[in-house]
Amino acid sequence: MQTSGVEDYRIGAADLLDIKVFQADELSREVRVDAHGNITLPLVGKIPVAGLTQSEAEQKLASIMQRNLLQNPQVTVFIKEFTSQRVTVEGQVKKPGVYPLAGQTSVLQAIAMAEGPSDLAATDKVVLFRRQGSQSKAHLIDLNAIRNGKAPDPYVRNDDRIVIHRSDSRFWMRETATILNPFATLNSLFN
Repeated sequence: MQTSGVEDYRIGAADLLDIKVFQADELSREVRVDAHGNITLPLVGKIPVAGLTQSEAEQKLASIMQRNLLQNPQVTVFIKEFTSQRVTVEGQVKKPGVYPLAGQTSVLQAIAMAEGPSDLAATDKVVLFRRQGSQSKAHLIDLNAIRNGKAPDPYVRNDDRIVIHRSDSRFWMRETATILNPFATLNSLFN
C-alpha cells in the first residue's frame, strides 16, 4: 500500500494554500480557494487553481509571475487544509463519522479524530477501504503493529473508509460479566 496521498491530490474549493515566493514577501501569503476554484494574489489578481496538483499550481503561478512581475520566480505552494477531502471512520470507535482532512493525515490520526477505538475494538482487525478506479480495495491494518513501530502508519486519501471490527472475545467477556453479575445491570440503571 502506498503511504503518501498528497502527490496526486487535486486542489478544490475551500482548500487553504500557503504560497511562498522566494525574495518577494509581498506575494507570499495564505489564501483560501473560493467557491469558483480561484485564488486572488496582490499584483497578480485572480488565478484559477481548482483541479491542479500542488506542483502544477506552483508552475502556473511561477509562469504568471514571470510574465508580469519577476525574473525566474521560485514559487512554493503548500496545501495547508484539504477541506474538500474527507475520510469515514466507522465500526468500533467512540465517535464514528465523516471527518474532513486538514493536511496529511495518517490512519492513526483519522482514528484519533473519531476519539479512538472503543473498548470492544479489535485493533488488529482494521480495514482501510480505498477506491482505485472503479474498484474498491481493502487493506488490513494492525494498529498494534503501527503503535509498536513494526508497521508504517499509512496516510489516508479522500473518500477512504476505515472500519474497526469488534473483538468477539471482548464482546463475550463483557456479556458474560453482565450475566454473572445481574446487580451491575441494576446498578447502572440507578446511576
